[in-house]
Amino acid sequence: MDMEWYWALATLIGMVMFFMAMGIPVAMTFITANIIGALLFMGDWAAWTQIVDNSTSLLTRFTLGPVPMFIMMGSLFFHTGLAIRVFDGLDVLFGRLPGRLCYLTVAGGSVFSTLTGSSMANTAMLGSLMVPEMQRRGYNRRMSMGPILGTGGLAMIIPPSALGVLLASIANIDVGSLLVAGFLPGFLLAGLYAAMIFFQIKINPDSAPAYAVDMPPVLERVKLVCTNILPMGLVVFMVVGFIILGWTTPTEAAAFGVLGVMILATAFRVLTFTALSTSVEATVKVGAMVFFIIMSSTVFSQLLAFSGASAGLLEWAIGFGISKYWVLLIMFFILITLGMFMDPTSMMLITVPIFFPLAQQLGFDLIWFGLFVLMTFEMAGTTPPFGLLLYVMLGVAPKGTTLFQVASAAFPFLVCDAILIVILIFFPALALWLPSLM
Repeated sequence: MDMEWYWALATLIGMVMFFMAMGIPVAMTFITANIIGALLFMGDWAAWTQIVDNSTSLLTRFTLGPVPMFIMMGSLFFHTGLAIRVFDGLDVLFGRLPGRLCYLTVAGGSVFSTLTGSSMANTAMLGSLMVPEMQRRGYNRRMSMGPILGTGGLAMIIPPSALGVLLASIANIDVGSLLVAGFLPGFLLAGLYAAMIFFQIKINPDSAPAYAVDMPPVLERVKLVCTNILPMGLVVFMVVGFIILGWTTPTEAAAFGVLGVMILATAFRVLTFTALSTSVEATVKVGAMVFFIIMSSTVFSQLLAFSGASAGLLEWAIGFGISKYWVLLIMFFILITLGMFMDPTSMMLITVPIFFPLAQQLGFDLIWFGLFVLMTFEMAGTTPPFGLLLYVMLGVAPKGTTLFQVASAAFPFLVCDAILIVILIFFPALALWLPSLM
């Protein structure tokens, strides 16, 4: 069917939005839209064969190997209880520092995010662990929830990020480079969060009151750090360090990460059959969903190209002659707006086939742009009214907590996210330096 590019774009995007509004799962939404779109634009039932052929080649790509490995690594870390050991080790470092539980959340959450790669898992675990303790110590709701919401989203950019692997696979960019690119910005963002906590406590000391704690002897503190924190650093090095040094591919590094967590769990005698079987089950379920999503989204992008929608949109956008940074700002607000109603995966499937070719045409480095998109996803996850992390937090918050209270607690940390994005725009080397060493 011959159709103007804007009608083709509206038809394909409209079908996706319609099916999502009906409550159809994301993967099935795109599969259905692909089938209808193929029939519309390819004209006969041979389109079905084309979809099957394309899907088969997509699912056998080597670049998808890290996906189940990172899911397995995060599941093992969570279900074996190694996460709790990290917090126990970090706890002794903060002593009687005012707001110590907030700083502990940022530090522990940053470490935890490197080993789970899941923002929802990060937020859920931090909320379950820290909110009750903060409430018991007299922290107000803003201070007990805000750092968790901010730190929970770090899993999107600090490697190994499951969403980063998914984005790189869909956008067809180097997985290892994108993962490594998020390392320095991720920890800079953690520093901005810590600065925001310090600022908030200075303004209102009663929001996070200091309290007496029993400090163990120095030797015991050193022992806790050496046994509970440093070994986790070894796992991070096995993933990120091996990729940077060029010793392994992202797939091999992910396998080493799983091996590292299993060795640690065995050493600490927490690798039980229950933890292992639960982790494998979670990996199979989430991995299958991710593979379906990647398959359907890539076929969707091919349909956009075949129908002429992608080329038409690119020509139209460039024809305005405005600065590429204005285009970047427009894309940012589109993603934030979508984030009010959609999860990051759905946003990715709709926007990546359109935004990445446009970014390449405008001269943006695609690794840098991928990190920009992940940062925007992080902000969108805490954007009311439907940011997913807000609802995860609402689920673990004390009874009587409202969505408005959760959203207001997240706002200062959204400001930190915005500051980092501005820094990345003016200093792209912050993201691109480590990938350049590979």
